[in-house]
Amino acid sequence: MKAAPFEYHRPDSVADATALLAELGDDAKAIAGGQSLVPMLAMRLSIFEHLVDIGRLDEMKGVERRDGHLWVGGGTTEAAVEHHPEVAVDVPLLARSTPLIGHLQIRNRGTVGGSVAHADPAAEYPAVVLALDAELEATSAAGRRVIAARDFFTGLWTTALGPAELLTGIRFPVWDGRSGFAVRELTRRHGDFAIAGTALAVQLDGDDRVTRCGIGLFGLGSTPTRATVAEQSVSGRTPTEISAEEVGQLAVADLEDVPHDLNGSASYRKRVGAAMVERAWQAAIAEASGR
Repeated sequence: MKAAPFEYHRPDSVADATALLAELGDDAKAIAGGQSLVPMLAMRLSIFEHLVDIGRLDEMKGVERRDGHLWVGGGTTEAAVEHHPEVAVDVPLLARSTPLIGHLQIRNRGTVGGSVAHADPAAEYPAVVLALDAELEATSAAGRRVIAARDFFTGLWTTALGPAELLTGIRFPVWDGRSGFAVRELTRRHGDFAIAGTALAVQLDGDDRVTRCGIGLFGLGSTPTRATVAEQSVSGRTPTEISAEEVGQLAVADLEDVPHDLNGSASYRKRVGAAMVERAWQAAIAEASGR
């Protein structure tokens, strides 16, 4: 199949793009790398009369330190993130999740903002954003606002972004000190969406007590999910007081809308999810402990 006819627009700035989106309303859709949108258009799962190309807007690209955060432009390609030295040092969880996204050709075109805004519950970046308490910059013709990651994902493939807003950048906290990070997922084949997975970050103090923990889950619900019960359980405890199996089980214990499809039943996905959290916890604790 191929996409229904549409009118193509290529604005020269974010201001022009947001003005176009506001003018055209629900009949318009922004497109950057197109790695998620184009297949949906081709299968006519989505139809828009206007596409607004934001893929060449330099003001939405780049990586830089801002006020103790690492800012990543929404139009920055996944390949650029994968190979950026500052991302590897300041936000290791983002860097380590990137090679798991599709294949090289997809990462060369796909963008950070596109992946997060598409909000696929089986994708890696939304879980990373949640685990790290990132802040998302939404820009419209009316101005700019910041949305906390916990408030961003509202349903299946839906977010708190308004129809005329662009995700122009993401601010990631920089975790220093004794921190460890790990991403673990199970897929049928490399490049497939995960059956279940986790993006996990943990920080220890000088007494080996957990002072900070973020556990993002993907493939385990209609939205990317934060394993808050497991996070609260490990807070203030030392790794010797916590078994990795306990963390894994707590992470999936209260999940209610786990998918059931050809890739596996809901109970199978929960078992996989628990195992992925268990493995990620072990790896992150080992890194934070200097082992």
